[in-house]
Amino acid sequence: MTPIRTHSLTPGQTVGPFFHYALPYDGDSELVPRGTPGAVRLHGTVHDGAGAPVPDALLELWQADASGQVVQQAGSLRRDGWTFTGFGRSATDREGHYSFTTLVPGKSAPFFAITVFARGLLHRLVTRAYLPGTSDPFLDGLDADRRSTLLALADASGFRFDVRLQGEDETVFLDFGDE
Repeated sequence: MTPIRTHSLTPGQTVGPFFHYALPYDGDSELVPRGTPGAVRLHGTVHDGAGAPVPDALLELWQADASGQVVQQAGSLRRDGWTFTGFGRSATDREGHYSFTTLVPGKSAPFFAITVFARGLLHRLVTRAYLPGTSDPFLDGLDADRRSTLLALADASGFRFDVRLQGEDETVFLDFGDE
């Protein structure tokens, strides 16, 4: 009988910093064209554990449409200028800023689901950016000091949502247990 060989696991690789080469595409951060009625800007800065901006991160956004319906429309990688797909992708710039042009999600799903990919991470990070004044079972279940890390702040162009990967005021990230 031949013995069964077992192999040890190989170490994971980090998820970056190659994003700027392969993942961005034309119109990736514009879920709707600028100037669309009801269009808002969701923007912010990604910070590392020391508070420094992260210039080589990539954020993906999923959201419901303005009526609160989860969109099941193909076409996110080829923007046609009128089909809302509920998905976008934005790379950070040298100062760690990202920006999406989108619609406010409807009241039945009043948040933006955000995935963060960045250098040094072994897996993606998933979080939510809730609109001001939102009540949601997940958000309401957090301690008040942690809840604030998931609240987008209204500003002149829409909403600002900063992501802190570690350290003081670290953003709350969701654990799906599958990674």
